[in-house]
Amino acid sequence: MSARELLRLQDVPVYQNKMFDTVAAARACPRGDVILMQDDATGLVSNIAFDPRKLDYDKSYQNEQGHSSMFQEHLSEVLATLERHFRSARILEIGCGKGAFLDQLRNDGHDAWGVDPAYEGDSPYITKARFEPELGIRGDAIVMRHVLEHIPQPLAFLDTIRRANGDQGTVYIEVPCLDWILRKRTWFDVFYEHVNYFRLTDFNRMFATVRESGHLFGGQYLYAVAELSSLRDPATFGPHAPVSIPGDFFANIDHCLDQGAHAPQHIVWGGAAKGVMFSHHAINRGLSLDFAIDINPAKQGKFLAASGLPVLAPDYGVSQIADNAVIFVMNSNYLEEIRTLAGPDFNYIPVDRS
Repeated sequence: MSARELLRLQDVPVYQNKMFDTVAAARACPRGDVILMQDDATGLVSNIAFDPRKLDYDKSYQNEQGHSSMFQEHLSEVLATLERHFRSARILEIGCGKGAFLDQLRNDGHDAWGVDPAYEGDSPYITKARFEPELGIRGDAIVMRHVLEHIPQPLAFLDTIRRANGDQGTVYIEVPCLDWILRKRTWFDVFYEHVNYFRLTDFNRMFATVRESGHLFGGQYLYAVAELSSLRDPATFGPHAPVSIPGDFFANIDHCLDQGAHAPQHIVWGGAAKGVMFSHHAINRGLSLDFAIDINPAKQGKFLAASGLPVLAPDYGVSQIADNAVIFVMNSNYLEEIRTLAGPDFNYIPVDRS
């Protein structure tokens, strides 16, 4: 395979959504390297240093975002898209997580089923397993929300789904947008759990028939609705646009740290992937962080990978913040929601706008 190196990060935490019970366990979390390469033939970008054996998606893996009203608005937009294309279809959600989105589909009247090895409940509609053809599970429509970026060899995985589904059906794919990451210089969106980084043009090359595609969640995500039978090798579809990492890709971390240098406290609002990576890089640059706040109850009372930051509930966390403290907001989509929860008396620094 001929490929071009884009970015190299060493010794980063391999987990962004796995929570730890103690500071010591969090700081001792497994680590790995990120070496982003663009394949010369397909144009696809991936971490060639990714080792799936380092990851274990067990019950301590907590990536549910639905506790936020802002994220619920995003999910409503996704549901509207699925409604347009999959109203009378049998839906299979691959990588359904804890089942929250699947429940929304079923509550909206969809014939929806799911599969995920990290599922914890006892729903008869969800199979606790990794998707494999041997499961014998098929759907008229396949939904994969924030799954494909985690899968080594994504084209082979899509082909497995196509063959398991009898070379028929439609797929909805939602993933982070690499173009947004590069344009916004969101270096903290490059992390170990994501082995692949996609652009909208990638899906137009991967599928001959794309019913609908576009951007979601303020441009952070992209989606495509495509026919599984039209899956093709993008290497056979002509030249692709080269990816380049901006020279100032990491500039805003130093800007964030300068803004908060003399504050009495430094708080991280957002205990998911962005918060883990921001904390990791900030501490490596010498900034002292006090704690993180997250709205997800499953994260509260736990500790973030690598940094070991404790995660507090919003009400309690706000009560512990000193006057004139800096709150680093991991995702500016949530800025107004956070201001409403915490009040106007703090210095808010949205790290994806700095």
